[in-house]
Amino acid sequence: MKILVGISRILVGALFIISGLVKLNDPIGFAFKLQDYFAPDVLDLGFLVPYSLLIAIFVVIFEVLVGVALLLGYLKKFTLWSLMLMIVFFTFLTFYSAYFNKVTDCGCFGDAIPLTPWESFYKDIILLVLIIILFIGRKYIKPFFAEGTRSIIIFATFVGCMAITYHVLQHLPIIDFRPYKIGANIKDGMTVPEGAPGPIYEYKWTFNINGEEKTIVTNGEYPQVDGELVNTETKMIQEGYVPPIHDFTMERNGEDYTDQFLNEENLIVIVAYSLTNTEKDGYISVKEITNRAIKNGYNVIGLSASSQEMTESLTETYKLNFKFYFCDETTLKTIVRSNPGILELDKGTIKQKLHWNDAHKLALPEVETSKPKLDLSLKQRLDSIGNLDQKYRRLMQTRSFEERKQLGESMGLSEAEYSGDLSEMQKVLDSINMIFVEKYFIENGYPGKSVVGEESSLVAWNVLQHNPDKIPNYLPLVKKAADAGEIPKTAAAMMEDRYLMLEGKPQVYGTQGMSYDDARGSFIWPIDKPETVNKRRKEAGFTETIKEYAKILFGDDFIYEVKTMDQINQG
Repeated sequence: MKILVGISRILVGALFIISGLVKLNDPIGFAFKLQDYFAPDVLDLGFLVPYSLLIAIFVVIFEVLVGVALLLGYLKKFTLWSLMLMIVFFTFLTFYSAYFNKVTDCGCFGDAIPLTPWESFYKDIILLVLIIILFIGRKYIKPFFAEGTRSIIIFATFVGCMAITYHVLQHLPIIDFRPYKIGANIKDGMTVPEGAPGPIYEYKWTFNINGEEKTIVTNGEYPQVDGELVNTETKMIQEGYVPPIHDFTMERNGEDYTDQFLNEENLIVIVAYSLTNTEKDGYISVKEITNRAIKNGYNVIGLSASSQEMTESLTETYKLNFKFYFCDETTLKTIVRSNPGILELDKGTIKQKLHWNDAHKLALPEVETSKPKLDLSLKQRLDSIGNLDQKYRRLMQTRSFEERKQLGESMGLSEAEYSGDLSEMQKVLDSINMIFVEKYFIENGYPGKSVVGEESSLVAWNVLQHNPDKIPNYLPLVKKAADAGEIPKTAAAMMEDRYLMLEGKPQVYGTQGMSYDDARGSFIWPIDKPETVNKRRKEAGFTETIKEYAKILFGDDFIYEVKTMDQINQG
C-alpha cells in the first residue's frame, strides 16, 4: 500500500502540475473553452461568461498549487479534499460532454494534447481511482522538507504562476501549440493529404419483405435483398481526416479573397475577432505600424468576425489605412490570443505574430520590389469618403423598418437619421464628397492605385458615378487613368456606358440596364453594334458575355434581347 500510495502521489501530482502549466501557458484559450461549457446548450451558465478568464486563471493556478502541495505533503487534508472535489467535478463534466456530445475537446491539456470527451472521461476515471487510493492510504503521505520550507515553495509557485499569467496576457503564449504558430503555412494546414482516411458511415436499411419489416446494417453497400426499401438511416461511426485548419476564409461583400491573399507576399494582417470587446488602445499602435508597413511596400488588411458596418466605423474612428475582411470568430481566436493581434504572412506562411502590446517589435524591412509610396493622408480621406458614399445606400437596401433600425443603430445613427429621407441625405453627402474629389481632379488628376493603393483607387470613381452631372467633365480623366493602369479598364467602360445612356445614346460595352414596373419591364440599354459587343467587353476586361451579364443583372430567368434606340424612344 505504501508503494501504491507513493506511485499514485507522483502520478497525480505530476499530472495536475503539467495540466495546469499547459493551460497557464494559454489562459485565454482555456477561458474560451469554459465559455463553451457555459453555453446554453451545455451547462446553461451564461452569467459566468463575463468571468470566464478570471475563473480560468484561478482554476489553472489552483491545479498547479494542489499538484505541488501533494508532492510536498503540504496541508494534506485540504489538498486531498481539493483533489477529490476537482476530479469528481471534472469527471462529471467530461462524461456529460461525451455522452451528450456537447464539447468535442475538453481542454484538459489545452492545444498541446487535444483529447476527445471520452478520452478525457477515461483519464479522469483513472485519476479518480488514484486519488481514492491516496485517501485510503493518506497515512503514508509523508511531508518533504520543513514546514517553513514547504510554505516558501508553495508561495514561490504561486508567484511564479502569477508572473507567467501576467506575461502571456500582456503578450502571447510562451509556447504556441496551435496550427497557426510561427512558421506554419495556412494553405498546407488546409490540405487533406493524399490517401488520408475518409469518414465511415453506418447505414440501416429497412425493407418490407413479404409483409414484414427487416433492418440490415452495412457500411455503405446496398444490401442484396429481395424486398421493398422502406427507410434508410445514416450515422457517422468514425470521422475521417480533418485538416488542422478548416474554417479559414477571407471574405468581403460576398466575395472570397482567401486564395488571393494566401498567395501574396509581404502581407500584414490585423486580427480583431470581435469589435464589441476589442482593446481600443491597441489601435493607436496598429495605426502606427500599419502606416509604416504600407510605406515600406507591404499590403495590409484586417480580419474580423464583426459586421462590415462596425469595421468601417472602427477604421473611420482611428483613421486606419486598410479594410477588414470577414473570418470566423472561433478561427480568429485560435490564430492569435490578442484582440487586436498582428500577423505577417508570406504566401500563406506565418512569419511573425505579435500581441498589440508588442506592435513596435514588428520587423518591417523595406520590400525590394516595393510598391510606389502612397499618399497616406489622401488615402485616409478617400477611405472616409468611401464610407460616406455608402452610408445611407446601405440603409436604403434594407427590406423592412426593423432591419433598417438594427443596421442604423449598429452604424451609430440616431433614430432621426435612419428613419428620415435617406435618398435626400445621401444626395447631400454625394455633393459634399464631389467637392473634394473635383478639387483633386483639377489640381492633381485622378488618384489611382500608385497614389492611394488599389483598394482606395475606385473611391473617386464611385463618387463621380453618384454625381452623374459631373461625368461629362471628367470621363476623359477616368479613361486616361484606366489606360495608365491606375484603375481597371472595366471601371472606365462602365462610366462611359453610363454617360452615353444619360445622353440618350447607345452604349458601347452593354454594362447598363433599366427596369420599369410597367410593360417595358427590364432590359439592357441599347448597344452600338451589338453583334460585336462581346469582343469589346473582352478587350475591356469583362469576363462575361452580354447574355451572361444580363442574367447577373436581372436573374437567371432573364432572356437577353437586342433593343434599339427607336424602340426605347417609342416607349
